[in-house]
Amino acid sequence: MLSTSVINNTAFHPSTFILLGIPGMQDQHVWAAIPFCSMYILALVGNGTILYIVMTNRTLHEPMYLFLCLLSITDLILCSTTLPKMLTIFWFRSHIISYQGCLTQMFFVHTIFATESAVLLAMAFDRYVAICHPLHYTSILNATLIGKIGLACVVRGLLFVFPFVILIKRLPFCGHHIIPHTYCEHMGIAKLACASIKPNTIYGLTVALSVTGMDVVLITTSYGLILRAVLRLPSKDAQFRAFSTCGAHICVILVFYVPAFFSFFTHRFGHQVPPHVHIVLANLYLLVPPVLNPLVYGINTKQIRLRIFGFFMGRR
Repeated sequence: MLSTSVINNTAFHPSTFILLGIPGMQDQHVWAAIPFCSMYILALVGNGTILYIVMTNRTLHEPMYLFLCLLSITDLILCSTTLPKMLTIFWFRSHIISYQGCLTQMFFVHTIFATESAVLLAMAFDRYVAICHPLHYTSILNATLIGKIGLACVVRGLLFVFPFVILIKRLPFCGHHIIPHTYCEHMGIAKLACASIKPNTIYGLTVALSVTGMDVVLITTSYGLILRAVLRLPSKDAQFRAFSTCGAHICVILVFYVPAFFSFFTHRFGHQVPPHVHIVLANLYLLVPPVLNPLVYGINTKQIRLRIFGFFMGRR
């Protein structure tokens, strides 16, 4: 009777978790926070500038720039779900996070990541229509369709990520509650459970391969069709403009997916990768895209570049 009571009292949802930070680098947390904080500020300023410029210039209310606004919004949310808490861990040693707060952070991290992946797919579709069907571009990608695409991106993320919360809530936590990470993510929480996490592992792999993996396949297919269409253009100048426009998007895609997939697979299969390397990469794949996306589009997109220059020079 006593043993049953002990089991019932130890297998429960804890009131709090402890986010350790970067394992093995606790002494360098104060200094490590400086570049992370600098990148976060750049992400806020860069994406905020993109949103302001597009929203205040009616000439930029075109499909490409509206999708860019969607990307900037997801970037702002993506980095803001993790960086503020990480900085409090590094600078103020505020390692404690509530159980519900941890699940909320996990939900938003995975949902916004899935949403941004869908936005990148939508942007690839935008470039496909613009280059392969230029005469029907504005009629196909009208404001109504763009709104529906944006809503579909968000809903898809919510539907696929919500089961993560259910899978975590079914797990008992009867051991330590220390998460060797700077933020709460699905498998990092699941590994603390004192029960089988096979459903969590299977569903996590399924979502990664069927959602994000499918996005990559469709994006690749889209750019294959774009490449074929561009090579058929008679003018070298037209080919250069098309490649220049698509080049910015391809850079953004590589920056987003390469570190994300590396982090995902090393978390599950790369047991030889040092923990601090994995944790740093896991933070960078949520922070580097929001920092670089405004820079890439600002440099490669003439209309954005000119308005950014005018904005900071005091001209509208």
